[in-house]
Amino acid sequence: MPIRFIDEIDVKGKRVLGRFDFNVPIKDGEIKDDSRIRAAIPTIKYVIEKGGKLIACSHMGKPKGKFVKELSLTPVAKRLSELLNIDVKMAPDCIGDEVLNMVNSMGEGDILLLENLRFHEGETKNDKDFSKELAKLGDIYLNDAFGVVHRAHASVVGVTEFIKDVCGGFLIKKEVEYLNNYLKNPERPFLLIAGGAKVSTKLGILHSLLNKVDRVIIGGAMANTFRKAQGCEVGESLVEEDLIPDAKNIMDLAKEKKVSFYLPVDYVMGKDVNDLTPMGTYPYQDVDSKGKILDIGPATLVLFSEVIKDAKTIVWNGPMGAFENPTFSQGSFGIAQVVAANEGVKIVGGGDTDNLIHSCKLEDKITFVSTGGGSFLEFLEGKQLPGLKALGLYD
Repeated sequence: MPIRFIDEIDVKGKRVLGRFDFNVPIKDGEIKDDSRIRAAIPTIKYVIEKGGKLIACSHMGKPKGKFVKELSLTPVAKRLSELLNIDVKMAPDCIGDEVLNMVNSMGEGDILLLENLRFHEGETKNDKDFSKELAKLGDIYLNDAFGVVHRAHASVVGVTEFIKDVCGGFLIKKEVEYLNNYLKNPERPFLLIAGGAKVSTKLGILHSLLNKVDRVIIGGAMANTFRKAQGCEVGESLVEEDLIPDAKNIMDLAKEKKVSFYLPVDYVMGKDVNDLTPMGTYPYQDVDSKGKILDIGPATLVLFSEVIKDAKTIVWNGPMGAFENPTFSQGSFGIAQVVAANEGVKIVGGGDTDNLIHSCKLEDKITFVSTGGGSFLEFLEGKQLPGLKALGLYD
């Protein structure tokens, strides 16, 4: 059976167990970025306006099966109450008799938020008994957490074995439609911008998309591994030594397939990622052996901008440097501005890149900002994601 979505199911009077991605940054009990919560609002409103009883669940951080007060979802319940202008009750746990009693006392249009799923190790282990306990809370299972569909966890996969009616929410519908439709027959030139720290997390997408793209830009710390593979000095910068052969292979493959391949030509360097003042800007041939590459330089920004400006389809994952520190943020912010100004299709994904776009307040100028990190990359690779498989996407 192909994937069904929430608007194809009658939810009136039904208990809807909804898996969302409320894994938001919290400091001193205050949510610093609520964009993931806001992204779930259309699906949540649909369920409660149609008379469903919504039992919302999510993970937060990595508590490793133990209760960690700082990783409680209580601030999320408070923010949901504010956004929806209704009282969102908070459960003391995500399974158990007390939670079941709270669910059974719910009325139509009510919302109950369960406590952090990962306070139980059965969540990440996709434990059958934990899945069964979760399933007791719902008549319908709804997944609207694209950011976790690459994980075979209990609330993503296991629970679907014990609830007959399963469906996706509007956020997952949007993700699947955008990523499928725009990338099946992309307008050309088709450009991939890959940044971030590690080549290892991007190997799959690079190999997969080299068969589809016309141009590749590599930035961030992962570019160091490629330059090292060319025999260039990278100082004390982050390098994945074991992946140097893979980097060489990718560059050879790009040449073979006639894909234009761009690496930074200059860098902003520092002694440490927390430096308030950079060491300076260095051409790639003259890198200081005692410094760290922490951002692309101005010449690289000009080069990359030329590559970006006439692209018709852009997929971007990963910043150009340590943008969290203003000292090393100019490259990432500059690329964000150039991508936003491009008139083609622009798809951005991954937690850091998502945060970068939002911090620049450019989300309205991007065609689609994916809420997924690992799931975004694996979807682009063409992998079957466990959470989407459980919803019937690949049937």
